[in-house]
Amino acid sequence: MREDAAAESDLAKAGYRDRLLTELAQNAADAAAREGIAGSLWVDLDDQTLTVANTGRPLDESGVHALTALRASNKVDADEGVTGRFGVGFSAVLSVSDEVELRSSTGSVRFSASQTLREIESHELPVPETGVPVLRLVWPSVELPGVGADSEVVLTLRPDVDAAALLAQMTREAVDLLLELPALGSIRLGEKTFQRSERVLESGLVEIAIGDRTWWQYSATNARWLVPVRDGVVEPVSDDVLRAPTRSDEELSIPAIIIADIAMQPDRRRIMPAAPIAPLAEGYAKFLAALPPRQRTALVPIPAFARSETDSLLREALLKELQENEWLPVVGEPDRAPQRASVVPGLSDELADLLTDIIGGLVVPELSGPKHERALAAVSTHRIGLARIAELLSGLEREPSWWNRLYSALEPLVIDTLAVEELGTLPVPLSDGRIVTGPRTVVVGVELGEDAPSVQWTRLVHPVAAHPLLSRLGAQTASATDLLSDPALRALIEDAADQDDSVVTDLAQVVLGLAAHVAPGALPSWIGEVLLPDSEGELRSADQLLLPGAPLAGVLVEDSPFGIVDADFVQQVGEQALRVVGVGWGFAVVREELPSGPDHDLDAEDAWWDTLDEDPEYIEAVRDLDLVDEDRWAQALSLLVESPATRALLVDRRGYTAWWLRSNAELGGEVLGLLRAPGDRTFEGLLDAAEHPDAGFFSGLLASDTVDDPELAQLLLDRLADPLRMPASAVVARAHRLLGEAAQRRVLDLEELRLPPFVRGLSGDLVDPGDALVLDRPWLGAALPAQRVVLGSFETAAALADLLDIAAASASVHGRVSSTGVVTTWANEPQAVLGFAALGREVPVGEVVIHHELSVELTGAVEATVTVPWWVDSDGIHHVMRTWTLPQGM
Repeated sequence: MREDAAAESDLAKAGYRDRLLTELAQNAADAAAREGIAGSLWVDLDDQTLTVANTGRPLDESGVHALTALRASNKVDADEGVTGRFGVGFSAVLSVSDEVELRSSTGSVRFSASQTLREIESHELPVPETGVPVLRLVWPSVELPGVGADSEVVLTLRPDVDAAALLAQMTREAVDLLLELPALGSIRLGEKTFQRSERVLESGLVEIAIGDRTWWQYSATNARWLVPVRDGVVEPVSDDVLRAPTRSDEELSIPAIIIADIAMQPDRRRIMPAAPIAPLAEGYAKFLAALPPRQRTALVPIPAFARSETDSLLREALLKELQENEWLPVVGEPDRAPQRASVVPGLSDELADLLTDIIGGLVVPELSGPKHERALAAVSTHRIGLARIAELLSGLEREPSWWNRLYSALEPLVIDTLAVEELGTLPVPLSDGRIVTGPRTVVVGVELGEDAPSVQWTRLVHPVAAHPLLSRLGAQTASATDLLSDPALRALIEDAADQDDSVVTDLAQVVLGLAAHVAPGALPSWIGEVLLPDSEGELRSADQLLLPGAPLAGVLVEDSPFGIVDADFVQQVGEQALRVVGVGWGFAVVREELPSGPDHDLDAEDAWWDTLDEDPEYIEAVRDLDLVDEDRWAQALSLLVESPATRALLVDRRGYTAWWLRSNAELGGEVLGLLRAPGDRTFEGLLDAAEHPDAGFFSGLLASDTVDDPELAQLLLDRLADPLRMPASAVVARAHRLLGEAAQRRVLDLEELRLPPFVRGLSGDLVDPGDALVLDRPWLGAALPAQRVVLGSFETAAALADLLDIAAASASVHGRVSSTGVVTTWANEPQAVLGFAALGREVPVGEVVIHHELSVELTGAVEATVTVPWWVDSDGIHHVMRTWTLPQGM
């Protein structure tokens, strides 16, 4: 008696302290399973009376014995699906009641703590310290279960039990119990009913619905696996407990609910020591295989701290199960075990399609994103990075379009410098059919089109395979201009003369194919050395050929060295490409950066080079000017103006083209450098205007508005002395000024100039040099005869006198003021102040002598007494006439 009381106390207060509904539900499920029906259980509360009723096989004699034996159960191995019936679990009723009645359609019994106590006392037995055993003695009852119930447990709750809280707790347990006990179809607690329904899915999973909640279930040999589902998407659990079949105290952290068939301790809170855990994992891989492919990794246990020893062992077993069995979806094949699969992080559908026949067992793109990385790593899926992909592609033969698709598919994966490095050995197809390793070793053509020719002298990516990713991986870009400016091509062209004609022709075809994408004038001049067929069937340099009907042929001398390109070849490759490589239509242009010297086969290039202060950084010059027929310069100039490439060179006075034409090209029998532009008035009356409709475009070929070469200086000297020319006085003065400036700048070698017999005076008259005077003091101008005065610039008067070999006026004519005046200052003379203000000048400081009539006595080259408005004497004193105003005289 004492032992039974202690056992009941332990079970009620510890083992079954919070398992009242769980144990009664298990009994109800066992009864339904024995009867082969979908069981129902309902709970009603009437004040402090709790009634738990169920359907199923009613109580029998063995059940009564099991209840009173406490440690016995009438469950036997043959009772499939039965978890326990009226065994120790029934003692859970003692956690809330001491007065228990079990009503059944086959008979009812009652257990009572108060009646047992009276029975003990009536036999004068000692009362156990833990209280009387309630379930040790049984009394018959005449009460039957309610309508519809096969069994009914009626509990009179102890006063200290909160009946409403107890019912609420049972309500929270109902859903779990319906999941754990499939023999139960429904549970009602008070007014609330929970109904379980099932349907088998096409995947083989069973969908369980309880109210608005849904689970997918898979039944394996040793366990049932469930996972919550919302809108067709699994929602892994984050923490749970082992269920066997109802909840235990074994905490788990696996992502699915497990209802296991495993030996448990009597209170069903812990598994039996040494109970095998690994068999529970068997079939878990099949559970995942039945899920939609993109959701499978959600149920892979991710490495984490285990919540219990059972959790640790189960995790280990599950991972082993998943590693070794087929459940992981791969591209184009049945599911594979992760250990035999490979994942490419970030794999797209396009990349998967390209790599399927190269990498077997490739995890499908849906599971290759960052979201699935940890799960795949946990089950030992082989990870393939970009470097490994590049390695596996080595030696692969594919069409250029396939490579282009591959680069497009790889591009989203290249997100940092590490990815760039990993793809450093990526194969690249070239335009010549080879496949080379490494984007850094190739160049990508720019705007070449898919019909770009095969290039031999550089690693040009096949145009169909070209993709922006290659540039990101280190490939250089090259336009057709870049390719045709490559020194390697120059070497091929230079060696072509020693090759077979077929080799030469092939090279020409490639060059011209690229030249179709280049603007004329953009290539270095050596490209003109490429050999092309002429009209005689011979191979000649492109720059020695003209196109049929080229206007250049009409301005050249009869014996020019140019040939004509084969007409059929022109039709084949097109005129534009031929012109780009130097075949003549108009004049050709030589171009070179950082030229090393006058070695461009230009006429008189040495002489031009000597005119430069330093070597030029770039040379651009029209060639073959020396081949122009001297009678056809008018047409040649029109041809030069017509082409933008040559027109621009006509205005660069220091460039070779303008320099050569100024000295050699003629219009009307006069070289261009000695003609003036029609709108240039600088030397009007001295130089003839260039008569040509395009003269406005080649001002750089004509005389400058300064004297910058000996030829112009000589012509001006001769024209100034020509009695048939009548230049205006202003033009004469301007010409003398510019000659003086040129002499002062030492542009002219005076010894090489031929002085004419006359010089031109300010009046326009021709005067003997011995009588002429260069005006070098402004106040002498009013005192000397205008026909003897040679006026230029006062600053360069000495240089002009030296150039013309005539005397300076101040050195040959002397003057003395012979009239008397009044000494004053500039600041005191209103007319002087007004005059200087009109000129925008400050009134000078100093004395001035005012004369009624200013007379000066001249001696030397001119002997006379003259009246002048202004004079500066040998002491530097200014003398002026009172009636002379500064704006008129100074």
